[in-house]
Parts: sequence; C-alpha cells; structure tokens
Amino acid sequence: MNPLVSVVIPCYNRARTVGLCVRSVQRQTYPAIEIIVVDDASDDDSATVAASTGVTVRRLPTNSGPGAARNLGAAHARGEILFFLDADVALEPDSVAAAVAELRATPTLGAICGVLRPESLLSHNLIAEYRALQMYHWWLAQEGPMEGLHTALCAMRAEVFAEIGPFNPDLRHTEAPEYGHRIRQRYEVRSTAAIAGTHDHDTTLRALLPKVFLRARASAVEVRPGEVLGGAASRILASGLILAAALTLPAPLLTGPVGGLLPLLLLAGAVALDAGTYRRVVASRGARFGLRFTAVHLLYQLTSAAGAAIGTVERLWHRLAWRTGTSVGVSR
Repeated sequence: MNPLVSVVIPCYNRARTVGLCVRSVQRQTYPAIEIIVVDDASDDDSATVAASTGVTVRRLPTNSGPGAARNLGAAHARGEILFFLDADVALEPDSVAAAVAELRATPTLGAICGVLRPESLLSHNLIAEYRALQMYHWWLAQEGPMEGLHTALCAMRAEVFAEIGPFNPDLRHTEAPEYGHRIRQRYEVRSTAAIAGTHDHDTTLRALLPKVFLRARASAVEVRPGEVLGGAASRILASGLILAAALTLPAPLLTGPVGGLLPLLLLAGAVALDAGTYRRVVASRGARFGLRFTAVHLLYQLTSAAGAAIGTVERLWHRLAWRTGTSVGVSR
C-alpha cells in the first residue's frame, strides 16, 4: 500500500509560479498525494492562484517566514510522509515516488533532499541563468550525505518531523541549516538527483545581492555549535579571499606598485579554489558566457563574504556584551 504523502508548499508573493508548482505536483507519477499550500500573508494573488488549482490553501494572518509556513502545513497534514516544496519550484514527475522509495528503504534516513536543474523556470537573463548554474554546479549537483538541509524540495517521515519538532519560526534566513543540524543528531540526511525540480530565479543583482548578504549575515550571527557555516570549506575560503582582495586594493598607495600584486594573488587563489565550477560552466555554455558568469560570481562571493564578516563581528560583539553585562544595540 502506498503511504499518503503530504506536499507542503510555503508561499509568499509567488503568484507567477505557484500554479506551475502545484500542477507539477498534480502530475506526479506517485498516486497518493495531498497538497497543502500555505500562503504567508502574500501581497499579491498567490492564494487565489493556488486555490484555483483545487488544492487546500491555508493562510497565515501575518507574514511569518518559511519556517512558520511549513509548520502550519505540517500541522494540517494527514500524510505519513511530508514533502516540503518551495512555491517557485516545478517538480519533475517521478520525484515524490523517488522520495518515498528512499525513505522506505533506509529507516536511518531522516530527510532526503533533491537538486535543482541548471536552468531557470520562467526568468531567463544573465542573472537568472547565473544563479541556476551557480546553484547547480557550486552547491546542489552532488549526491550523497549532506551537511545541511535543502528545504526547497525535501521529504521526511511525519514521525521524524514530530520527533525533531517544528522549524524555528524566529529564524527567517537560517531555519533550514538549523533544522538540518537537529535532524543529523539522530538521523542521516542525503541528497539525490532522483528528486529534482526547476527553480525560478531572480533576474537582477538588486534582487539577488541583498538576499545573499542577509542570509550570510544571519548565518554568521545565528550559527550554533556543530552547524556548518556557508557550506564547503573551499567555498568559504574562496569568498574570504575575494573579500581580502577587495580590502587590499588600496595597498599600492602604501607600498608602491608591488602592493598591487597582493589583491591579484588573492583573487587568483579564489578563482583556483572554484576552478571546477568555472570549468563546468565554460564546458556547458562556452567561454563568453563563462566570463560573464565569473564576473557575477565574484560579486556574489564578495557580497556573501561581507555579510558573513559583519555577522561574525555582531556575534562576537553580542558574546562580549553578554559576558560583560553590557547592553548593546546591534539589530538582528
């Protein structure tokens, strides 16, 4: 007998994509599915579009973040398995079946996550294409054990969710890694390409970079013992080298022309650490696009490193203030 799967879709201002997301779930090859869309007090027609597809729509009275939306959906779910899916992702047809098979085959598996395809769902320009390729090659292409949790498309048994507890609704940007850390204390977390979807990506740096900065800053402020900050060590180091290169640009003013070599060496080191990403992008899209990808990627890494650096300073400042009993006014 096929266990019921509850697909929970948190949604905030995704009127453009939520219909595609829901219909991708309705086209799944797996037969036993209920769909719950949780509208997080959207300002657009997201709830209306979702309801027009015939699925259950729950609403939060105020915008409360993706963790709170997932919690509300899980509270109303009837399924033995919970499948969390972001409203800007269109799921490939066999994904739910693959998630069920993985969870039934491995009792020690706490969560199984999918990957995002290297193309954007609806938006197609340099930034959207960059982000799709960057997430695929730099982050989500690998399969196997995960150090974090990718909640854009992720499944777990309902009993595991009940045991671990709900997502922390106070964490707007880091609820997924924090939850992954909790699961990994008791279970395995894995990723598989058998679960896959296509994500709709931001189309401007004005939209993308503030998100990158806020998430990196929040991750540094809110990181807990045992959690992974920012992913693989090589990626963290590469981003740090790019920030260091930017900070040492004035070096020639102090040391003369020789000082100009320092930021170039730091930048070269960062590019070398990400050489695999650049090679794969050039191989798939050509050298011209590879150069444009590199320019945006370096800016992405610089923004991420700046956010992480500021968040680290805030964290240390809070810790110092706590130890000394001093009141501080650093905003979170």
